[in-house]
Amino acid sequence: MAAAFIIAAVLALVVGAIASIVGGALGGVAVGGKAIGNELAATMGAFYGPLAAVAGLVIGLVVLALIH
Repeated sequence: MAAAFIIAAVLALVVGAIASIVGGALGGVAVGGKAIGNELAATMGAFYGPLAAVAGLVIGLVVLALIH
């Protein structure tokens, strides 16, 4: 039972991190694509997007582990 929870938590962390990278890149292009170019905006968005998202994922997984 504990192994399944750990596998699910790691999978959720990986999927969430990938989604935050993609979302950050798309958000960067939408916000700053015209000003600094689409490629640079996507790169910066993909770099800075996961900063808050991964922290939120980790906190959420810790809370889930505590109430599980």
